[in-house]
Amino acid sequence: MERLARGHALDALSSAQKPAVGVPAYLRWINRPLGGRVAVEAAVVGATPNQLTAVSAALGAAGVLVIALGTAPWLPAIGALLLLAGYVFDSADGQLSRIRKTGGPAGEWLDHVVDGVRSPLVHVAVAAYLFRTGAPLALVVVAALFSVLVSAWFLSQLLAEKLLPRRAAAGDQRPGLVDALIRQPQDPSTTYAVVALLGFPLLFAFLYTLLFAWHLFTFAVSLARKYRQLRSL
Repeated sequence: MERLARGHALDALSSAQKPAVGVPAYLRWINRPLGGRVAVEAAVVGATPNQLTAVSAALGAAGVLVIALGTAPWLPAIGALLLLAGYVFDSADGQLSRIRKTGGPAGEWLDHVVDGVRSPLVHVAVAAYLFRTGAPLALVVVAALFSVLVSAWFLSQLLAEKLLPRRAAAGDQRPGLVDALIRQPQDPSTTYAVVALLGFPLLFAFLYTLLFAWHLFTFAVSLARKYRQLRSL
């Protein structure tokens, strides 16, 4: 693919950023900027958005395998770092497509497929690590349920975006600091940070169960809101 001058890529990126409405703090202030840098460098060397998606998938798969197959207490932290790196490339592929003005349904579909597979597999990997290291069965069950929850949430979001008018699907228009912090537990980076603590069983069990409860509560609220919106159509 055609290589772009760095200055041109930077100009194209700055004029094609997504809005900050409803974006968690880490994604807004850390992951998107890092992804933007990767996207610019990818444009300079002639990479494609799908290639960045493939890198994101590979890093995510490596992180999941490190967590699922290892037993050393430091391995989950390595797996979490790999997942975070994949998250950067997950943000970079869309930004590269906007830099190149080549976005389309196929690329968006591929990006969503990778996200939809990776999200539950992280918790499946956690369940595998917990089972292999002799953790309480109740915590293994929480991890298994967490994988189902994130899959259901992902599907709910996709269907809402398809079925609801764009304004209704977008929800509250609050791009401020408080909203970004409130939404932060929903961001994958929070899950990865907690997963990195698998080597500290008591701390991990407390934070992971709390995170699951938060996701379950917010998912229930989200489902109720979306159902009311759909009933009103």
